[in-house]
Amino acid sequence: MACSSDFVQYIADQCGGAGEITLKKMFGEYGIYCNGKIFGLICDDCFYLKPTEEARRLLRAEDLRPPYEGAKDYFYIADVDDRDYLSQIVRETCKVLPEPKPKKRQ
Repeated sequence: MACSSDFVQYIADQCGGAGEITLKKMFGEYGIYCNGKIFGLICDDCFYLKPTEEARRLLRAEDLRPPYEGAKDYFYIADVDDRDYLSQIVRETCKVLPEPKPKKRQ
């Protein structure tokens, strides 16, 4: 099942306090980026955050599950209506994620 564009935009808006949020459509679902770093996925109108210890300390409820069949576990974030909370966990997650690799010239 694909994501609704309204839900995808809502999540992007809610995470906006963390930095520059961009989206990339992937196989009917979305990767979500902050300042160029992919930090989560939006699949079947659900928001998933890459697991980090920094985010774990801030989570109101820890729920690890795969965003799609065959995927590694991510934090499932059910509480998407608190913009400050989402921005904070995204910001802390992105602090420890590696910088994106430079794209190769062809």
